[in-house]
Amino acid sequence: MKEVSFGQYYPVSSFVHKVDPRLKILFLIGYITAIFLAKNFYGLAACAFVLILVVAFSRVPVLKVLRAVRGVMILILFTAVLNIFFYRGEGDPYFQWKIFAVYREGLLFSAFLVCRLILLVTLSSMLTYTTTPVSLTDGLESLLTPLKWVRFPVHALALIMSLALRMIPILSDETDRIKSAQMARGANFESGNPVKKIKAMIPILIPLLISAFRRADELGEAMEARCYMGDKKRTKYKKLRFTWRDLLAFLLLAALITGVVLLRICLGGVI
Repeated sequence: MKEVSFGQYYPVSSFVHKVDPRLKILFLIGYITAIFLAKNFYGLAACAFVLILVVAFSRVPVLKVLRAVRGVMILILFTAVLNIFFYRGEGDPYFQWKIFAVYREGLLFSAFLVCRLILLVTLSSMLTYTTTPVSLTDGLESLLTPLKWVRFPVHALALIMSLALRMIPILSDETDRIKSAQMARGANFESGNPVKKIKAMIPILIPLLISAFRRADELGEAMEARCYMGDKKRTKYKKLRFTWRDLLAFLLLAALITGVVLLRICLGGVI
């Protein structure tokens, strides 16, 4: 769980940190749209260039950003292997054995898909690295304000998201403490076949679930003791306002989507 970057905030003063959280959420949505609109490596190169700009202006260490990719590396490798051996292309394959075959098109498509996933995961982690959970939920609540007209519980959704983000690092530390305590009692989590390793995790999962429920119960009692009444007549200590930084971020996003669409029209697909 130490490899999970989502929910972790890197406290530093930077251009990206000061951008309005609502614009950050919209920027992420637009960036994901640009990634899936890209049909060639030139489009992904444009997305990568924007990602480099975001990382550079955020002042978040590059190694810390790459940890987000390492956390999902197994999924990326699994997806790449499937596409390499099962993507059928034209012409003679480079390698073939029974149902497995490696084509040039399969290698290109696999590399394209891996680049797409890496860009997607990296920028998604940058959202939480540069935005506090409170600011993130405030931005989400502000963006979903129109849903209040149909009596959608926007504030409750934002509160749940805020609590979930805050619990990620807490449960991570709790897992490490429980695992260390079990290892001090002679538990072995490394040796054995996969089935034994799964069974060995039970002494960790049960105390972790009990601790999570206990924390949830204490949090509920604390909110009741402070007369928490949901979104009824609530005011904001910090009001969100768009600034010139948000305008620059919006123009960068618009330029990215426009460039990706033009590259898609002019150059076609990856294969």
